[in-house]
Amino acid sequence: MSDTFETWRDRLERLRSHKAFELTVITIIVVSALLIGAKTYEEEVSRFQAVMLWLDVAVTVFFLVEILIRMAAERRLRDFFRKGWNIFDFLIVTASLIPMDDSEMVLLARLLRIFRVLRLVSMIPELRMLIAALFKSIPRMGYVVLLMFIIFYIYGALGSFLFASVDEKLWGNISLAMLTLFQVATFESWATAVLYPTMEHYPYAWIYFLTFIFLNAFIFLNMMIGIVLDVMQKESLAIELESGEGEAAELHGLRDDVRELRDQLSRMEALLERQRG
Repeated sequence: MSDTFETWRDRLERLRSHKAFELTVITIIVVSALLIGAKTYEEEVSRFQAVMLWLDVAVTVFFLVEILIRMAAERRLRDFFRKGWNIFDFLIVTASLIPMDDSEMVLLARLLRIFRVLRLVSMIPELRMLIAALFKSIPRMGYVVLLMFIIFYIYGALGSFLFASVDEKLWGNISLAMLTLFQVATFESWATAVLYPTMEHYPYAWIYFLTFIFLNAFIFLNMMIGIVLDVMQKESLAIELESGEGEAAELHGLRDDVRELRDQLSRMEALLERQRG
């Protein structure tokens, strides 16, 4: 009995790791996304309501079978839940089982089915790397955000003191001034709505705005980009080391070989010293 179980588990593991299986899952996820988008067109939904319902059921059943295959391919069931992405997929698939025929639950079911598109992230390694790099960048980016808030606060206070007489709605207090500066930082009509009206009363106000834009748009933004790129590079190296492929894995292998050669030379030198002694 155990031999039969191991045989089936090996078959399911080969199926799970097969490229064709992964491509099929990705294709079904894309079909699910298109199906969700099609449901936003009321005319099309009413015309093909039965077809859309059966397609939704088929996609849900496929995802259920797929997650069961992945769970059965593990040697122990708890190994499946040790990976965060597996837990994410399990929650998404489980939430998709809510039926859509109940009028009270139809809105919740539709909202939960939207999140099935996120399964593309768990299926594509490159997207997983991007998400992992993003989350690992957040703590370091927090210090940059804190520094940006300090600069916003200082410039907001200066703007409130200097330009309050120009427009109370924009510079009446520090909160409004910081909100105005946020509009400037996003370049949303900042010249016509903020800069030029201010320069009509204070011709040298451009110095205030240009220094603020230089700090935020060029320095702080590039600092955030640099943090994300640094973390992405480390994640890429970690993936190469884990998979054993790529330049990082080759360098790691060479270092291990050099260590072994050093150990062998050390043992040979010790043996020669003993023979001389």
